[in-house]
Amino acid sequence: MAAARPAASGPTPIPPIRLYEGDAEHLLAADHAPERLTLLPAGKTDPAAMATVSARERLRIMWGQDMFRDVLDGRYRAIVVGVNDADNSHGIIAQLVGTVSTSQWTVNAVTNYARMFQESVSIHAARDREPYVLKFDLDSVLILAMLRPHGRDHFTLDDLHRGFSTVTRMVQDRKERLPIASVSFLNAHANRLSGPDGREPSFEAVLGTMYAAGFRGDVYPAPRMWKLGHVGVFPCYPFPEGVTRMREGSS
Repeated sequence: MAAARPAASGPTPIPPIRLYEGDAEHLLAADHAPERLTLLPAGKTDPAAMATVSARERLRIMWGQDMFRDVLDGRYRAIVVGVNDADNSHGIIAQLVGTVSTSQWTVNAVTNYARMFQESVSIHAARDREPYVLKFDLDSVLILAMLRPHGRDHFTLDDLHRGFSTVTRMVQDRKERLPIASVSFLNAHANRLSGPDGREPSFEAVLGTMYAAGFRGDVYPAPRMWKLGHVGVFPCYPFPEGVTRMREGSS
């Protein structure tokens, strides 16, 4: 009878992780991709802390996901976008009403409704603070469209804060309107976002505004953000505390 082999000393080696079959890992080297992101971990989750903090106390950033595909797949019951009373043919809402098969809305009908609503509130509620949030029920998904203030060609962060405060109230305790997602309002073709200096705000400023207004849904980044592979990004907001420490230390 052969003698028992002594147990190997030292830790068991961890096998390498393969992402793809065959030679795909060499063919898909990130350095050669013109559009890519550098995704950083958000940090380890503390189970003890999660026991006292709601799981919805964050915004999930949907890097790499196709919002239209997710809407068609029924992953959301409500979507937040922008709308105006002049022309929405180049806006995201036009793509949504044209993509969702159960929609009875057209882009012209959306614009006409927004215009009619805008004219009505200018007469009956002229002192109300804008923007308003219009509901477009596409049967399979509810669009909550933030109406661009009358006479302006852009939204501001203050507009977004008031709008998302309204959205938060509209979905609070309404499980039939959850889960919910929103566009980032950045790089918009029809309803652009402008900061105090006339430039578009940062993505962090937009996320902070949504979060401060109480919104806790998913956020889809602008497609052009795929050009920023040289900067690390996180999968959720608020960002790790280390970001603030690094920023304060670099000043």
